[in-house]
Amino acid sequence: MSFSDMPVDVGPVYEGERIRGNQMLVELGGPKIDKKFELVRINQKAVDGKVVINGPDLKDMEKGKQYPIGIFVEVAGKVLEEDLEAVFERRIHEFLNYINGVMHLNQRYTTWMRVSQQAFEKGLNTFELIGTILIRLFKAELPIVEKAQVTFYTNDKEIAKPHAMAMDVYNARDERARGLHDDDVDMFYGCVLCQSFAPTHACCITPDRTSLCGSINWFDARAAAKVDPKGPIYEVPPGECYDKLAGHYSGIDEMMKKRSLGEIEKVYLYSGMEYPHTSCGCFEAIDFLIPEIGGHGIIDRNHDGVALNGLPFSAMANQTGGGKQMPGFNGISIQYIASPKYQQYDGGIETIVWMGKNLKDRVNEFLPADLRDKIATEEDVSDINALQKWLEDVKHPIINTDAYKNAVGGGEEEEEEEYEAEGAMVPMGTQSFVVPGAGGAGGFKVILKNCKIHAESIIIKRIDNKKKK
Repeated sequence: MSFSDMPVDVGPVYEGERIRGNQMLVELGGPKIDKKFELVRINQKAVDGKVVINGPDLKDMEKGKQYPIGIFVEVAGKVLEEDLEAVFERRIHEFLNYINGVMHLNQRYTTWMRVSQQAFEKGLNTFELIGTILIRLFKAELPIVEKAQVTFYTNDKEIAKPHAMAMDVYNARDERARGLHDDDVDMFYGCVLCQSFAPTHACCITPDRTSLCGSINWFDARAAAKVDPKGPIYEVPPGECYDKLAGHYSGIDEMMKKRSLGEIEKVYLYSGMEYPHTSCGCFEAIDFLIPEIGGHGIIDRNHDGVALNGLPFSAMANQTGGGKQMPGFNGISIQYIASPKYQQYDGGIETIVWMGKNLKDRVNEFLPADLRDKIATEEDVSDINALQKWLEDVKHPIINTDAYKNAVGGGEEEEEEEYEAEGAMVPMGTQSFVVPGAGGAGGFKVILKNCKIHAESIIIKRIDNKKKK
């Protein structure tokens, strides 16, 4: 395979390239654009090498502007099966990032791309070139693909119908995956497609935990590992289950330690607070701790504005991603919210006290019926104090927990256990600490809002309940 006829270089070395706003020619998709998608379907009538552009081409776009983007890839091959479509779809992310001067983030209906001005000036001035590169990479990297064609959609009118089709396909895949659970299978899967962005991250894919990007469920991973056992998606025998509530498996620990080069040694699949799953950068949503309440909130990538803690998704994503274990900031797929295993070690779905309105509307049918109206959104509350009143007014189950009572000051006498970590960084958000008065009596509680604290070390004190004598 050669790209000598292309005006820019193509290869894995360019994965992870960042294109800043002042460097870009145009932005395609992203948070400011309503409709964007990427979809792969098997079509044995695909015309090999064909590239179609519906809407303005790169050379016709206005510099610095944002445009819709739909990427529809049709593939043909004798041994292709439907379960492979989502797996091939995720490779769009990888292949586009091979192109020097093209930045691609996310997946499915959250696609975000930028093309650099420098690449455009070198001659990357048409989607026909990008489509041709995609086709060559699909056929070279995935030999079972015998033919491929690509269609691009770049305006609101042309993208509407294929976008609706793509959403129907995504929903059908998700619905199928919801019928299977971790206890029903004897094999899990791992994925390292995002390691160029997060070197110590490996995605653990189980029936109850879709990949963080939301695009690869257990069925997809099984099909991918079957056709390419040495590829980026591979089998992970669960091994011994140390703790069923936490989702702690010997096989997952062994895989994570190997794939993270020893950086990550233990993972609880069903916890965002203790040995949480690592996060890449393409997660669909973030489960974040609200320490003033002792509960959690969820914000998704498409949320317009800030979460209850005063931070937009982008700011929290900077803290969450990168392949680190960050208790209290956990990248998740939206499908995981519908799982009965959802953060069950931390208290499960009943710990959720706030969600972005659009996200809540989307997953509402999967929330427990008696909890739906008790989870606040930005339309219900605007700050922590209002949230506390809301939770008590609607009688959210969180108010009966020790975590809530301790957080709002109604807990019992506390016994502290210290833990010190070097080179720590306190996550962004609302932080608080107590300055005691004379002799330790009284004092002040100092709250820092929208802060970002760097320290050479941080001491975390575990607070356990101790009944007053």
